[in-house]
Amino acid sequence: MKIKRIVVVTSVIAVAALALSGCSVPKTSEVIKGTSISVAWNDPMQEYNTLSATGNAASNNNISYMANSSFNYYDDKTKLVKNTEFGTYKVEKKDPLTVKYTVNEGVKWSDGVQVGAADMMMTWAALTTHLNNVEAAYDADGNITNQAALDKGVFFNAGAVKGQGLDLVSKTPTISDNNRSVTIVYDKPYVDWELSFPIGVSAHGTVQLAYPDKKYSGDAANKAFIKAVKDKDFTFLSPVAKSWSNDYKFLDMPKEKQKLLSNGPYVVTDLKDQQYVTLTARKDYTWGPSPKYQKITVRVVGDPQAQITALQNGEVKVASGQPTADLLTQIKGLSGVKYKAATESTYEHIDLQVTNGGVFDPKTYGGDAAKAQLVRAAFLKTVPRQDIVDKLIKPLQPAAVLRASLQFVPGSSGYDAVKKAGAYAQYDKVDIEGAKADLVKAGVSNVKVRFLYGKTNTRRQQEFELVRQSAALAGITVIDGGSATWGADLSSKPNDYDAALFGWQATSLAVAQNQANYTPGGLNNYYGWSDKPLTAIYDKLSTETDSAKQDDLLVQADKIIGQRAWTVPIFQFPGVTAWSDTMTNLKPAFLAPQYFWNFWEWAPSKATAK
Repeated sequence: MKIKRIVVVTSVIAVAALALSGCSVPKTSEVIKGTSISVAWNDPMQEYNTLSATGNAASNNNISYMANSSFNYYDDKTKLVKNTEFGTYKVEKKDPLTVKYTVNEGVKWSDGVQVGAADMMMTWAALTTHLNNVEAAYDADGNITNQAALDKGVFFNAGAVKGQGLDLVSKTPTISDNNRSVTIVYDKPYVDWELSFPIGVSAHGTVQLAYPDKKYSGDAANKAFIKAVKDKDFTFLSPVAKSWSNDYKFLDMPKEKQKLLSNGPYVVTDLKDQQYVTLTARKDYTWGPSPKYQKITVRVVGDPQAQITALQNGEVKVASGQPTADLLTQIKGLSGVKYKAATESTYEHIDLQVTNGGVFDPKTYGGDAAKAQLVRAAFLKTVPRQDIVDKLIKPLQPAAVLRASLQFVPGSSGYDAVKKAGAYAQYDKVDIEGAKADLVKAGVSNVKVRFLYGKTNTRRQQEFELVRQSAALAGITVIDGGSATWGADLSSKPNDYDAALFGWQATSLAVAQNQANYTPGGLNNYYGWSDKPLTAIYDKLSTETDSAKQDDLLVQADKIIGQRAWTVPIFQFPGVTAWSDTMTNLKPAFLAPQYFWNFWEWAPSKATAK
């Protein structure tokens, strides 16, 4: 599993529910009756609401992407394509930044209710702090300690942060065009405005889940929700926020149809925990390019070797993931299989916990931040980054090099500047003597680091072992914290680990997308990282429209992060997607949702789409 960087909510870059077209609306359905396809993914769907703080995972996004539409999406060339058959958006005024969004007439949820203003109002309500009147409190183990207060108050659990992303829209949006348009006004310019306003789960369905005894019709539920938002009726909104945050979490097929309403070409029709998700084409879908397969089943196959075996046996038509050199050799030898090996948008890195009472937390040393930073730096100096690249990545990608930035994708405009500045150069080579010296200077010995990683991932097992062996040379004991639920553990069990190895997967090219990773309260900041100059840089970045100045700010951010010894990048993912030649039009993409991005074009090889 890779954590999906949906820097939605607050710093919100929500490409989680983005989907579909750019082609002309088909006059008739192109779905081929009776056709079906099974594809593999390494993790199960666990939540349908991909905009919530807990729904932030690629395995959820893949399903939501095929079931739902929104205003734009990225193609395989990383071009942001406007989905004009779903709706339109237009800048009405630049000062203040005013944007009008309109959903086309006839775009409907799978229960027949028009998609419109209420759904967009729910996006604003959920992805900002303006209607929340209580915040979650946590204990050292990450458990909520004020659940009663949350239940009583209004708390949309989206990880929204004041003054970031969509939260810059402090005024309640205005509605027009027979409840199909919403106009939002930003308090100040926002560089990533075009990615900040997705359509999430349905407003009417969420209200119906919150108030099952009231038997609301779809239209009545929408009207009640809009009125409550305008009136700031916290009594009404409290159950709605609770439903939005919790009711879309399920592992098997739910009984309530509202939990799986779709506004796109497919609807989820079957779900088995740890096994598969099946989506079936909607008969009434006309606001985008028609899919070809009547059914798509995403099977959960966590082991890369098992994926290749399933592909070879015809159990799945697509396999994708983190290959080893042996697996790539197997793929090349398979008959009737095509493949693409290319760099992905995901990069491997190690993050350190600094507020959990562990070895990297200043509290452990009586609040001595300098001492804790020395211990963090000592550990990072032992991480064999180059060894990992040479032994595990170069066999797949001979030209692979260390990633030098956390802010820029290799090849982008500011990447070379960060590399030249050497933000993480002190960790390019293992420095055992330097690590020992840092520990002596800090006056710390017997350092034990609890190391979290995905234990079912062969490559990560190998990385852990390389890190463990290297750190031992400096007298640092790295404790195996491998977990099958590592993705959830990052946020739910911060007290159980000191270092975490995983990949960040980019879902967009948003300028300020990293704000959620490195600022206090950010959706992806699981570690308590906080630095006032760094936060100020991101605040300035979110309103900076000059590209050269944007790059300069991001270079500064990388330098500060490197100095704080919070984290270190390792490599850009080498990805391999393999597929059966019995299907056509599979085009793996750099950004998430990777090979799912053009699912509507997939077709049986004997019925290639026009």
